[in-house]
Amino acid sequence: MTVEPIRWKGDALELLDQRELPERTVYLSCRTAQEVADAIRSMVVRGAPAIGCAAAFGVVLGKGSRESYDVLARSRPTAINLFWALERMKKAANLEAEAKAIFEEDLAANRAIGRLGAELIPQGARILTYCNTGALATAGHGTALGVVRSAKAKNVSVIACETRPYLQGARLTAWECVQEGIPCTLVTDNMAGYLMSRGEADLVIVGADRIAANGDVANKIGTYPLAVLARRHALPFYVAAPLSTFDAKIADGSKIPIEERPPEEVTGYRGTRWAPQGISVRNPAFDVTPAELVTAIICEKAVVRDPDRARLQALMSTGV
Repeated sequence: MTVEPIRWKGDALELLDQRELPERTVYLSCRTAQEVADAIRSMVVRGAPAIGCAAAFGVVLGKGSRESYDVLARSRPTAINLFWALERMKKAANLEAEAKAIFEEDLAANRAIGRLGAELIPQGARILTYCNTGALATAGHGTALGVVRSAKAKNVSVIACETRPYLQGARLTAWECVQEGIPCTLVTDNMAGYLMSRGEADLVIVGADRIAANGDVANKIGTYPLAVLARRHALPFYVAAPLSTFDAKIADGSKIPIEERPPEEVTGYRGTRWAPQGISVRNPAFDVTPAELVTAIICEKAVVRDPDRARLQALMSTGV
């Protein structure tokens, strides 16, 4: 099954409503920039590359007005792909053609990431992943889960962490693996260390929402402890992301803005509340993994091992 998270219809943007998965497969039709921004904010569409693609088409729907740029820029703060796409659209002579180019380039980048990343995956590897980094999070194919797709012939399997509090792993990654026929075992987030300690995972691969100039990686909250656990158990920790996720203007991870989401995502889920009324809640959506814990970053141009400022500068300046 081919997963289509984003469909452009010329006068509307159709987004696979990821809030409804895995129970229902339905599309939300957006006809204005405001509707696209609302869809991004409310997690109809999520994943840094997909957010960038959606925002580009949102500009088209807004006819390139200043208001369209402003409303889309306010939708979510951490994923740099959003702002990267908006800056590209500002320079475009033909808005629709540019939005389509952003979409197609992301799809090509994901496939290239998959090819390069698959070379790092051993035969029969048990791959622990986090959040959702598949077709649903991109224009198609995926980043970290795209590597798994590209390595499918190696008889790999996935260990999908549920990814609290929004359950992107349990709802979305597990769903994609079922659609693709990729063997997948779902675990709670706090089981990862147990599996590593028993030798039941061979590597960790995750995506990214922003990569700072020094190689620090912002990704879904809970990624940082996985990197620490991977280092403790001598497992490779890979980050898969397109070049649109790299932010050379951010010196290090401490400067990356971290989105705080509504407390309702922590106190309950889909109308069921389990926390007591009056309790204080923190809900940061992302954390930052220091570059020294990253074995390699896989982008469409290269695999950057032991990423640091100098290596990333060389990548961005030469593409190799």
